[in-house]
Amino acid sequence: MTVEENISLSLVEHTDMPRADINKRVADCLSMVSLPGIQKLKPAELSGGMRKRVGLARAIAMKPQYILYDEPTTGLDPITADSINDLIIQLNRELNVTTIVVTHDMVSAFKIADRVVMLHLGKVVFSGSPDETKTTSVDIVRRFITGESEDKKVVTHY
Repeated sequence: MTVEENISLSLVEHTDMPRADINKRVADCLSMVSLPGIQKLKPAELSGGMRKRVGLARAIAMKPQYILYDEPTTGLDPITADSINDLIIQLNRELNVTTIVVTHDMVSAFKIADRVVMLHLGKVVFSGSPDETKTTSVDIVRRFITGESEDKKVVTHY
């Protein structure tokens, strides 16, 4: 599918919007993610960061009240990941949506989160602000943030 076909799919399938209105909405969504005029491109013609932005445009096409993100910065270099974080923050403000992000990227989590909830073995083990997360004494949370394994033994041979 082209970028336009991808973003417009939910509008075509779930609304009675005229095609001209759908095309305008697609163009508006692409502008919101700083990708104006790429409607006719195919996925192979897009960089990883552009693909993430197209995914965001698709997510906002139906004007949702909330957006769920699953690892939005995975596979991106740090600079592109930071631009995706900035875009998530911007869309959250401009569209007044509730945003839920599932991520292992703590740089991203600390930048975009108002509240951090950490799960371990299917249970909530921590809930707090980013600052509270950084200073928690909850061992599993602290180790996750720092990337420390439980076992502190030093490997001396392979």
